[in-house]
Amino acid sequence: MSNQTSTKRSVLFLCTGNSARSQMAEALLRHKAGELFDISSAGTLPELIDPRTLDALEKFGLTIDGLKSKSVDEFSGQEFDFVITLCDKANKECRNFPGAKAQLAWDFPDPKERCCNNPFATTLSELNNRLSMFLLLESKNQPNNKTASSQRIDEQISELDTVTIDPISFYKCLTDDIRLKTLMLTNYHGELCVCELMEALQEDSQPKVSRNLAVLKRAGIITDRKHGQWVFYRINPDLPIWIKKVISETTENNLTLIANNLDHLANMRNRPSKTDFCR
Repeated sequence: MSNQTSTKRSVLFLCTGNSARSQMAEALLRHKAGELFDISSAGTLPELIDPRTLDALEKFGLTIDGLKSKSVDEFSGQEFDFVITLCDKANKECRNFPGAKAQLAWDFPDPKERCCNNPFATTLSELNNRLSMFLLLESKNQPNNKTASSQRIDEQISELDTVTIDPISFYKCLTDDIRLKTLMLTNYHGELCVCELMEALQEDSQPKVSRNLAVLKRAGIITDRKHGQWVFYRINPDLPIWIKKVISETTENNLTLIANNLDHLANMRNRPSKTDFCR
């Protein structure tokens, strides 16, 4: 289906197999905001939808009609307002998706490989939280069309997993304004470089920003990758689920704290190009 003539904004979720996470994201967003978005999903190496994915969706009252596994090649030549990768592998393979007006890199563990109780329901919960944040940010100029059934889904899906980890060092890292906002901004955008963070935070001192990034990196909360003079930061994909949830919910429930920062970043000139620097 072409997105060219639709008055809705278009979203493409990408994952490796298109068998679990991206199918969940497609079903969730269609349920929560199908009147605002045209939603599709695909995989870089598509495989059959895992039956546990469909079971989890049906358990929480989400329709599975029309869901099928698709290759990303089926969307070649199409334009999308948002391309959202849901795993690190898909992010690396599709970092510069042609036709993407905006590209976000989210990273969720594969429920087929998780060891917690109810891994598919846990993944569904995490995706629901992230999509709620996405809608708050990207639909702020749209009417609030959230339905009662969507609210029931939000209430019904709950966290089903706990991980034992020392919380003291983690919460200490949140006591600085730069560190907290860095986590919130990277949580939403997926990956940001030092210059993007400086622009978003309106900080002229790179050493000041870098010192705070070093604190987060030493604590294992963020990871970095280097490309020439550029250093890009993201939330550590190996963090315990509860820490990822704290960061995500802090962001989605305190958007006013970073609203100006998001605007600064959106208006940044000469922003590092993914094509040039992120290969």
